[in-house]
Amino acid sequence: MAKKDAPPRWDRRMQQRLARGEAAALGELYDRFASLVHGLAHRVLGDERAADGITREVFAHVWEHPETYDPRQGPLRTWVATLTHRLAVQRLRATETAALTRGGTGSPEDCTEELELKVRHASVAARADYIVHSMPAPLRAALELAYVQRRDYRQTATDLGVTEDEARRRLRLGLQLLSTAHDAAPPGHGGTV
Repeated sequence: MAKKDAPPRWDRRMQQRLARGEAAALGELYDRFASLVHGLAHRVLGDERAADGITREVFAHVWEHPETYDPRQGPLRTWVATLTHRLAVQRLRATETAALTRGGTGSPEDCTEELELKVRHASVAARADYIVHSMPAPLRAALELAYVQRRDYRQTATDLGVTEDEARRRLRLGLQLLSTAHDAAPPGHGGTV
């Protein structure tokens, strides 16, 4: 794995290209990360139109402020995911606060607790999505077969063309990675939401 002070070459070049105002760089970045950004925003907000709006905001921010990405802090993918998460949570808080205020039920403390619970649940779901999309393809494929298509480890092994031991190993490792979603901060974020 690369050292933290030596980010991937693609990340550094992309930031430089964006800083020079290369529209093609923004297009390339969008092609690479749009599904990640939209998926995370949708997972937090649960609304297609709101996720579209966050996707536009994220790429507008990247275009207007490419210098805010520091390649020494981690991969560009993580920075974009963190930005997406932050903007989506801000939108969720604003939307839910307005809805709770209009509803007028319960005390302000109850409303705050309810809102923070929704934010925590959305954050865990977004983190799980990020983990799944970031994990190596063999682990992701094994999890999809086992949990989406309801295959047992033997069927998963057959479908993947690997041994049963290898299928169990991939499933175990994939689940271990996913288990960190509940306890971890948002993607690429060191502190609280």
